[in-house]
Amino acid sequence: MRSRTPDKTEGARTDEVIALHPAESGMQLGRALLHALYNAGISVLYQDREMKTVWARNMRAPWVSDNTDGNGILPLAQADRISAAKRDVVVTGDPQHLEISMPVENGVRWFQVWVDADRGDDGDVQGVVTTMVETTEQKRREQTLTTLLREVSHRSKNLLAIIQSIATQTGRYSDGISDFLTRFRGRLQSLASSQDLVTSSNWRGAALHELVASQVGRYETNTPHSLRFRGANPYLNPNAALHIGLAMHELAVNSVSYGALSRPDGFVEVTADLNTAATGEVTLSLIWAETIGTNGGRGKQKRFGSVALERVVPASLSGTASLDIADGHLEYRLVVPHSNFDTQ
Repeated sequence: MRSRTPDKTEGARTDEVIALHPAESGMQLGRALLHALYNAGISVLYQDREMKTVWARNMRAPWVSDNTDGNGILPLAQADRISAAKRDVVVTGDPQHLEISMPVENGVRWFQVWVDADRGDDGDVQGVVTTMVETTEQKRREQTLTTLLREVSHRSKNLLAIIQSIATQTGRYSDGISDFLTRFRGRLQSLASSQDLVTSSNWRGAALHELVASQVGRYETNTPHSLRFRGANPYLNPNAALHIGLAMHELAVNSVSYGALSRPDGFVEVTADLNTAATGEVTLSLIWAETIGTNGGRGKQKRFGSVALERVVPASLSGTASLDIADGHLEYRLVVPHSNFDTQ
């Protein structure tokens, strides 16, 4: 095999690179590491076998105190855990990892703590290096995510229960599979529309005015004319948004078929009032009023729309409701307690 002759030009280029980027010195490396520790919020403590502090870098609360054990102002139980881990590392040389919590005024602070052995040239443990990193924000994000997942599961089960109830009642009052599918599809779309408002608010709920407008707007292109909304605009919680949305859907479908919205110049009036009872409890009184045709869509046989308005919706909100149709006028009144909405 022929040996390769060194290239003088290549050697010159290598020397040039070294000249531009000199080897790091101990002081340079130390300063760089100190900056890295500070920027990353990492505290490092070195102690000898007797747990006397030799040096410490970037020590922050709660690790800073006048004592020399390096455990700062931690609660006694947590400080004992760290001390026991350090002693174990001195004896065995095996690294230790702990998660430490510390109660504070506004909650709990969390830390990850690593304890490693520092060995001399002969391999014996001559000290311990303790590294502390705060993970409070990460812990809070994890807890928030867990809470959200539980909330999503809870909301999903509630939504499925509502859908099951709608399917059962729609089937009971339908004249056949075609009639069932038409009505059931419309009610599912109503729930989906309300659910979109709830989801866009990060599961807080929906404003009443926006909810009513979205339900009527599914059937009317000129909503500003066809819907006259007056009064308060409370923020409904998710359960109230879904059920009141369903009530508005039933009223809008009936109105488009038989009532005011079936006429080009027709409109409905929705009024929302906040009333304070003698007990001091605030209630929401929601009224849908319109002029209708001869039957207003309500024949001799009660259909699911009437059942939903008078029974399902008020029962789900612990409220009361009435549906009055007389003299070419329809009025639906729903009264619900303050647990269903927020006025802030």
